[in-house]
Amino acid sequence: MPMNQQPPWGQNKKPSSPEDILAALIQKIRDTFGGQDQQNNQGDDGAPPSSTPSVGPGIGKIFLIILALLVFKGVYSSFYTIEPGKVGIILRFGEYARTTQPGLNFKIPYMEDLIKVDVESVRKEEFGFRTRMPGKTSVFDRRGFDMESLMLTGDKNVINVDWIVQYKVSDPVNFLFKVRNVPQAVRDASEMVTRRIVGNMDFDYVLSNREILAGSAKQELQKQLNLLECGVSIVTLRFLDINPPDPVKPAFNEVNEADQDRKRLVNEAEETYNRVIPKARGSAKRIVEEAHGYAIQRINRAQGETNRFRAIVKEYQLAPDVTRRRMYLEAMQDILPGVDHIYVMDKKQQTLLPFLDLAKKSPKPEIK
Repeated sequence: MPMNQQPPWGQNKKPSSPEDILAALIQKIRDTFGGQDQQNNQGDDGAPPSSTPSVGPGIGKIFLIILALLVFKGVYSSFYTIEPGKVGIILRFGEYARTTQPGLNFKIPYMEDLIKVDVESVRKEEFGFRTRMPGKTSVFDRRGFDMESLMLTGDKNVINVDWIVQYKVSDPVNFLFKVRNVPQAVRDASEMVTRRIVGNMDFDYVLSNREILAGSAKQELQKQLNLLECGVSIVTLRFLDINPPDPVKPAFNEVNEADQDRKRLVNEAEETYNRVIPKARGSAKRIVEEAHGYAIQRINRAQGETNRFRAIVKEYQLAPDVTRRRMYLEAMQDILPGVDHIYVMDKKQQTLLPFLDLAKKSPKPEIK
């Protein structure tokens, strides 16, 4: 007989799952009680059935079958698997008993219940917009969420702030049992913290310091959630878009342009100031220093001349002739090198006697 041909009595199918086993067991129960009813109706010799059927064996079989089903279900539900990134919270008669880690675990049937909590996934709450189609080119919808994003700054201006909060479960027990709706608690606390921080700052400061404000809001939000015992930790809080409302955007743009022009003119004036004023200050300081140096030089020179004159007077008083001659020779030594013609006068000589300066170099004769 070929391998793919079915036998005349039909194909023998085996149940492949617990559901199939349970369905087959129920079908056997129906077949058993259906056959018993037919036997009771016909009797042993084909006579009419008696008026008092036997119910004892049927109740016993039902009890055994129910007991077998309960045992099978208890054994089947005693073993469970925790996927990676999740933890299992075991409740014994509705009270927290223990936390199980990823892998194959065991729990007491009919006494303990299991709740799986994802502790690795990052949950997200969006304010002022909703992501309709996530991806590389995400599609956002901002219509109808103005009440979440409109805020009042410290200088009584209205500003539109869109931000996002990402968080993870840090304490599964608190996450499940301390707060009924943790995502709503995160939204309420985040909106409260953000509005308080933005409301304490000026409009311009909020526009230009979003990173600083986001860091402060993240710390404040984590403190509030810890007080509420939500069992979550903030991964990031980021301000995505900070703009004035649409009706006042044209006026705001004009104010920004005027402010940019003002800053440009101020920067140009400061550039000119930094270029001219330090140069003038340096020149003035140089002149003052030169004057101080000249004054010190003249004073030192005068003091030196005075001291030299006093020294000469003292020497002259000790030896007048020698000092007079030495002063004369020193004066001639300083004067004669700068004189071109020297004449020697002698009272015995009747005529002028020219002085031949042999040390002076004569010009080289021209060679023709």
